[in-house]
Amino acid sequence: MTVPTIAFFNHKGGVGRTSLVYHLAWMYADLGHTVVAVDLDPQANLTTAFLGEDRVEELGEDGRDSGTIYDAISPLMRGVGDLQTAARHQLAPGLSVIAGNLALSSYEEDLTRAWLLCLEGNDRAFRAIIALWRAIQRTAEDIAADVVLIDLGPNLGAINRAALIASDHVVIPVTPERASLQGLEDLGATLRSWRDGWRERVAKAPDPALSLPAGTMKPAGYVLLRPVVRLDRPARGLDRRMAALPHAYATAVLGGTTSATYPDNDPNCLGIVRPYGSLMRMSEEAHKPMFHLKAADGALGSHARAALDVRRDFEALARRIEAATWNAP
Repeated sequence: MTVPTIAFFNHKGGVGRTSLVYHLAWMYADLGHTVVAVDLDPQANLTTAFLGEDRVEELGEDGRDSGTIYDAISPLMRGVGDLQTAARHQLAPGLSVIAGNLALSSYEEDLTRAWLLCLEGNDRAFRAIIALWRAIQRTAEDIAADVVLIDLGPNLGAINRAALIASDHVVIPVTPERASLQGLEDLGATLRSWRDGWRERVAKAPDPALSLPAGTMKPAGYVLLRPVVRLDRPARGLDRRMAALPHAYATAVLGGTTSATYPDNDPNCLGIVRPYGSLMRMSEEAHKPMFHLKAADGALGSHARAALDVRRDFEALARRIEAATWNAP
């Protein structure tokens, strides 16, 4: 039985995707779950958040045995060996991370070719496409993880396609910006195309003994990153875009309709993440989630109270995502 996998994906940047995965991973660990956070963005921003810049630079110094996802799939992709178990970095009881690597981007063209060759029933092409899935699952199963959270880069490339094929559910972080709303149409169409394309390819798999991911990539809902209201950005325009979000998501991503008129009353909205300002900066400097900040980290007075609010917000969000995905009725 495979470990439930949730991808956090939006091909538009600036939607708070990496921070969301980082804090949810810590929250699930705090709630007693065993979670594996996977960084499949070649820029490795999630890895930096977990391990720090110095450690990330160390991981990237050697192309071999550097302890990243790249090392796990590289022998298979280069045709010099079999898939390896992805190294995991344990940060706390119940929390491990599979580190990202800029070198992963070198396989973009290989995965593009493999996607086409799968239509011809090419066995090696299938093994290349599912390499990420196999490596992640092997690591997650080794520690009996409850869930895998995957952070993806902001693009519609072949690496993200392979990662989404490896995913059971997709959570879409969004902002109430015009580009973000318009981008949902492309995102929804791409998810449907990749899902249908994988089903077509599965039927042509030459080796019936080869375990393949279902590639359901079922949309679980969206998480709204509420922006800071500025004087040069009229609140009326922001409010209008917020009100348009439930309909945009329902039609573009789900291919349906909704009666919801605002994210607050939209069942597809998993949660709303507020701008936490200086608390976020403290979190980055202390290399810990905002809800772990203490007085020694500078969380005094109003900041200490805000850290409690963040814990409440992320616990509610984590439980709602859990209910919508791996513990869905």
